[in-house]
Amino acid sequence: MSATRERLLWMYETMIAIREYEETMARVYLEGKLPPAIQKGLAFDIGSGPVPGEMHLAAGQEPVAVGVCAHLRDEDTVVGTHRPHHFAIAKGVPLNAMTAEMFGKDTGLGHGKGGHMHLFDPAHKFSCSGIIGASLPPACGAALAAKKRGKDWVAVAFFGEGASNQGAFHEALNLAALWRLPVLFVCEDNKYGISVEKSESTSVRWVSDRAAGYGMPGVLVDRNDALAVYEAAGAAIARARRGEGPTLLEVHTDRYMGHFQGDAEVYRPKGEVDELRRHDPIPALGEHLRRQGLLDDAADQALRARVSARIAEAYAFARSSPYPRPEDALRHVFH
Repeated sequence: MSATRERLLWMYETMIAIREYEETMARVYLEGKLPPAIQKGLAFDIGSGPVPGEMHLAAGQEPVAVGVCAHLRDEDTVVGTHRPHHFAIAKGVPLNAMTAEMFGKDTGLGHGKGGHMHLFDPAHKFSCSGIIGASLPPACGAALAAKKRGKDWVAVAFFGEGASNQGAFHEALNLAALWRLPVLFVCEDNKYGISVEKSESTSVRWVSDRAAGYGMPGVLVDRNDALAVYEAAGAAIARARRGEGPTLLEVHTDRYMGHFQGDAEVYRPKGEVDELRRHDPIPALGEHLRRQGLLDDAADQALRARVSARIAEAYAFARSSPYPRPEDALRHVFH
């Protein structure tokens, strides 16, 4: 399945936007969390700074988000993970409101009450959760709703390879196959479940092999390549729209940063990240576009300037937005 010129350029620009957004957040997140700005005796204060709480970034995993979301329509549903920004950006979630949510501001998607692991945007049919494996059952629900309404909409559940050992994974795949639901299960295999290497936690080499146990296709993309993901996801999504049921897609991708910001990453072999970065998927796609005559230096610079302006605006908007009023503490929450 070949991508059009417009799709290819969208994928490239979106990957750059995701990377710059994540790298900017990595810097902003540390503001006020390190000495001497924190209490004496502490090395790191997770609750301080403009973005309190944990932060999970996905730099390096951009091909999974853009390769899949390039095929989606506004009516399609995406359910992400606790590492959700690349999916959200690729699905079209507004940067201003998403960033404000992470800053705990009233202008955020959830009025500042959810934070970065609980981004909900009904307008773009996007949501995520901090619970491992929690993306799969809601995606089945969205797919079932589409099927009962007679629509050719699809739902996508993103999850990590560690989540494939959760009961929700097996229950969701069984139900989706049994009811032939229009859902795509996408496993981001970045080798590590928090700090545990996949070979020490998972009984099979490839999660996609588990699809056979549920009577659905299992597809493996064994390289961190946006075009390869695009082709595999396109076939699976087209199959779902035709009413032929679910697919399990596994992508071997790379996580450049720690499980969370502040992670010492002592479990990684020395030099591993440097080696991964030598195969960065963004320059690889850029070179492909240049060989195809779709990109030159001037276009690349203009694209990057456009991206930088959008991201700078989002962070400025978040910083300048008001916090929720104390009297609104019980609004927009279950109680």
